[in-house]
Amino acid sequence: MTGANEPERLESPEFTVSERIMAVVTRFAPSPTGILHIGGARTALFNWLFARHHAGGQFVLRIEDTDRARSSDEAVGAIVDGLRWLGLDWDGEPVSQFARAGRHAEVAQTLLAEGRAYHCYATPEELAEMRETARRDGRSTRYDGRWRDRDPAEAPPGIDPVIRLKMPRDGQTVVADHVQGEVKVVNNELDDMVLLRGDGTPTYMLAVVVDDHDSGVSHVIRGDDHLTNTFRQAQLYRALDWDPPEFAHIPLIHGPDGTKLSKRHGALGLASYRESGFLPAAMRNYLLRLGWSHGDDEIIDSDQAIAWFGFGGIGRSPARFDMARLISINAHYMRACNDRELVDLVIPRLGALLDGILADDAVLRVLKGMPALKARAKTVVELAENAVFLAQTRPVTLDGDAARVLDGNARERLSTLVRRLSEAPDWNARQLEELTRQIADEEGVKLGLIAQPLRAALTGATTSPPIFEMMDVLGREESLGRLADALETEERSG
Repeated sequence: MTGANEPERLESPEFTVSERIMAVVTRFAPSPTGILHIGGARTALFNWLFARHHAGGQFVLRIEDTDRARSSDEAVGAIVDGLRWLGLDWDGEPVSQFARAGRHAEVAQTLLAEGRAYHCYATPEELAEMRETARRDGRSTRYDGRWRDRDPAEAPPGIDPVIRLKMPRDGQTVVADHVQGEVKVVNNELDDMVLLRGDGTPTYMLAVVVDDHDSGVSHVIRGDDHLTNTFRQAQLYRALDWDPPEFAHIPLIHGPDGTKLSKRHGALGLASYRESGFLPAAMRNYLLRLGWSHGDDEIIDSDQAIAWFGFGGIGRSPARFDMARLISINAHYMRACNDRELVDLVIPRLGALLDGILADDAVLRVLKGMPALKARAKTVVELAENAVFLAQTRPVTLDGDAARVLDGNARERLSTLVRRLSEAPDWNARQLEELTRQIADEEGVKLGLIAQPLRAALTGATTSPPIFEMMDVLGREESLGRLADALETEERSG
């Protein structure tokens, strides 16, 4: 008889993983064999949100570094940095799976001693021949259990055996998944999986189950490509008489065309999005909406996401990556972002663009111009590029279009404008625009014939935020100085 909140442990071959009430512990368990990609980042976010949604919930970071040949410290560092940039904090220290290999081996030996696992002495050549024969006969190529009931005394000399789990051969394994619903597999489709290799190292299947159990993981939230692993892991939990966690297998992310997400769709490492100028708050919001929804809400900050997040909002169909939507969400967060925070983000980029450290007055100009700049930028990269003219030191370099705008007639009008500007009693956007319009009327020309050369001389380009606002940002001295530089260049070239 089991408790009201405990899963039923069936005596028949059928085994069901069901829901139960427990303290919430989730985990993110990446392998440090490559970049932290956008799918992994979303998995981490969902686990983090679910843990933070529940009072006392914990989010564990485990580095699954058992593949020593492919794991690297650089990849571990990239994972940690990526999660920190994304704003996902974890509880306790990151756990190294490799460091727990002794514990994993201990569990395998316990199963062996209890008769729930066995030594398999089949050589790689023997297994290859077994699979080839089964393939020719049209049978399953799964391991056929040839050492399951054999006497180890029959083992050939010089073979380091693996340890395999005795999987049930009858009935079925049923998983009550929070996203996929009830999913099942007949047990004769599950072969006796390897727990411990011949060299004594644990397999992924064993290590994951032991680590999840020892960490008290209550909910495993991961991609639905792991669903086949779950059936096998469920049987390992059963063999160990451990309560399994609850499972939620989320659909994968596809490209806009419905195919597997790849680099051609924009599927880059998380660090690439950071370098491309996306804000972490925007990435969290976008990743949240990749497969999870709350009505028609699109802009959802982290506090609201924590309050709302649950399995009921996760769809069963693959989410589709949409770069245009990500850029749009990022633009929203750019406009809402604190000006000082954005300045801190663009200063290093401006330093790289201008090949030097920015002077204090240049930083102050960028800060003053930030409200206008951020309203027109979609990424931090674009913001930095648009802010270059504010951070430049005199004389400002003119691009080709700006140089062409500053022809003879334009310079004559600028000369008139400079004299009038130097006498202006007030220096603000409204007064500067009124004065320029007045001069255009007096000259009998459209405002653009003065404003465009003005923009070219002040910014070195033909596009910028509203030029009179930018003159206010630059200030009287800097603006008049840049205009004088532009006029003197013509005099020297003439």
